[in-house]
Order: sequence, then C-alpha cells, then structure tokens
Amino acid sequence: MPFDALKESLSELALVQAGYPFRTTVDEVPDGDVRVIQMKDVSPELGIDWSAVIRTRLAGRKQPDWIVDGDILFAAKGARFYAACVGAALPNAVCVPAFFHLRVRPEAALDPEFLAWQINQLPCQRQLLQAAEGSSQLSIRRTVLEQLVLAVPPIAEQRRIVALAGLASQERQALQRLIHNREQQLQAIAEDLGAQASSH
Repeated sequence: MPFDALKESLSELALVQAGYPFRTTVDEVPDGDVRVIQMKDVSPELGIDWSAVIRTRLAGRKQPDWIVDGDILFAAKGARFYAACVGAALPNAVCVPAFFHLRVRPEAALDPEFLAWQINQLPCQRQLLQAAEGSSQLSIRRTVLEQLVLAVPPIAEQRRIVALAGLASQERQALQRLIHNREQQLQAIAEDLGAQASSH
C-alpha cells in the first residue's frame, strides 16, 4: 500500500539529547527523589518496566530534563539499537547515558509512538547498523542518530500504523501464552509418564 510520506531527518522532527551523565554506576537510594531508567528496565516490545526502575539522588545542581509521556528512549549501545516510547511516565525520571532521550518537536506533525515504531523497523535499522562504531561493543553517535532519514506520512496514517503494530504485539503475546500453556501441559504428561515408569 503506497504512502504519501515526507522524507525528513530525525533532527528536523525531534530534539536529541544524551542521557543523564552519571560519572559512575548508579547508586540505589530507596528514598531517593529521582528515578533512573537503565537498559535492563526497557524493551522495544514492552516499553519501560517502571516497577523495576530504581531510585537515587543526583549530585549535580543542574536540573535535568525529566522524561515525560511521549518522549522516546533510544538504546545507542549494545547488541540491538531500538527505540521505546514512554507511556505513563513517573515523575522525576532520567535515563542513563546508554540511551539518547528524544522529544518530538512541538511543530512536527509526528506521533511519538509512530517515530519509535519506524526507528525499530528494518530500513532504519539498516541505516543505523551501517553507521555503528566500535569493536567490542557497537554504539551510535548522536550525529548519526540525528541524520537518520525517516518517511513521515500524514498523522492519521501514522496512528493507523501504530494501531496495527499494537494489534500485532497483542497477537504475539497471546500466541506466546498459548505455546507456554501447551508446553506446560506436555511437561505434566511427561512427568506423569516418568513417575509411572519409575514406580514399576
């Protein structure tokens, strides 16, 4: 199905900034006033697992740019480069420097969920992998991310694609649950047969 899409670079559509510059590993402070999103808390399929996000205190005086609903976290280091759109953000949250923190420009006719979806698709992934750097661990530089070329259809079309992607995700999860249940059923049969075999 052909789309009427505008070709634009990411920097024209969104502000890209580095994650909060923690000097060392993040120390957990249970009654801290800041939440820190780390790589382990995020997946492209499920977004941010807020229940796993730890609290800390920030040493610097500078007020960070807090993460809010509709922002996007882009994993710029590791085996997989991906984007996750932030929904139901908790207050006073920052991310570690392994992420870039993206915010759609107010004037851009762009749905943040669509932006995250498109970054995760093969055409964008190919652009990113071609420009990735590093020997032991690949990473994406900010300028590379800002130059990422996107195709932006009208907003109604973007929302239709996001809804389709949401359905696909629900179907995938339902199938995984079915497979898991069937495997458990078969395991129970095998255990039962094993118990019978050993009792004779």
